[in-house]
Amino acid sequence: MEDKKILLSHGSGGMMMHSLIKDIFLRHFKGNELAKMGDSAILAGICGQFSLSFTTDSYTVNPLFFPGGDIGKLSVCGTVNDISVSGARPLFISCAVIAEEGFDKDMLEKIVVSMSKTARLAGIEIVTGDFKVVEKGKMDGLFINTSAIGISPVGRVMDRAGIRPGDRIIINGFTGDHELSVLLARNEFKFSAGIKSDCAPLNELVKEIMDSGLPVRFMRDPTRGGVATTLNEISDGSPFGIRIREADVPVREETRAVCELLGFDPLYLANEGKVIVICPRESSERILCLMRKHKYGKDSALIGEVVESPRGRVILDTAGGSRILDMLSGSQLPRIC
Repeated sequence: MEDKKILLSHGSGGMMMHSLIKDIFLRHFKGNELAKMGDSAILAGICGQFSLSFTTDSYTVNPLFFPGGDIGKLSVCGTVNDISVSGARPLFISCAVIAEEGFDKDMLEKIVVSMSKTARLAGIEIVTGDFKVVEKGKMDGLFINTSAIGISPVGRVMDRAGIRPGDRIIINGFTGDHELSVLLARNEFKFSAGIKSDCAPLNELVKEIMDSGLPVRFMRDPTRGGVATTLNEISDGSPFGIRIREADVPVREETRAVCELLGFDPLYLANEGKVIVICPRESSERILCLMRKHKYGKDSALIGEVVESPRGRVILDTAGGSRILDMLSGSQLPRIC
């Protein structure tokens, strides 16, 4: 009998979440833009010479503070990055907070200060918000929702439909640090690896890529479900496949060691300061060089390419051969965000 209850795995970014979105939300929320399942909606023709980008996201993380960030920084960076990878320049952001009765005021202020600092760093303005309190025991501390709008020139298109076999795949640095930093901050393991979250606003890095005039087919930030899930989202149902080389994917030695110890795959770990760029082969080296000049792209690497077959699949080339890199059903880790 089919399970009618929502599970934690439904929010993991894996196959269960994607099935839930398609079976319930997309079945009832009709619209061409929503059906694309992008990180942002691109609303063309309503803002003169610009297209309007709009996105929203909700954040829950345990613990609220972790090496390299906190829920406030995370909420601003995540939403800024979702707008940016659509090819748009983020301008304004909202802040809606739901707090549990009894939540510490000083901790709330630290989170709000972090949001303010991160917004200034990203060059955007927090322009509206909301605050609610629920009874003690009815939620887990603090939840934040942020929405943002941005603009891009009319005609700029970041669509999977533009991807072609032969295109190259670039990522702007080390993968998996964010999810492990949060997990280890819970102090459930008797060791410390000194791993910090990569949480960062990527709008200036993306702006430099777009302002260069070099052709870019598509961008996406590999958050929940990591690089593997994001690449599967891109290739799913497409007339192309994706092939990446395990040895070329940047993973810190500390992250790799913890993953080997705990039995995790870094390719499925969440990131909050990474962008995957898909571009024509002819522009890939110049884009790679450009990204390496930016502080959030100095460890950028070319990790693979788009291939004609197998269609709709992601293949991982390893030292011992190759294997299909599937989307996980749920999550390989306990919930972190």
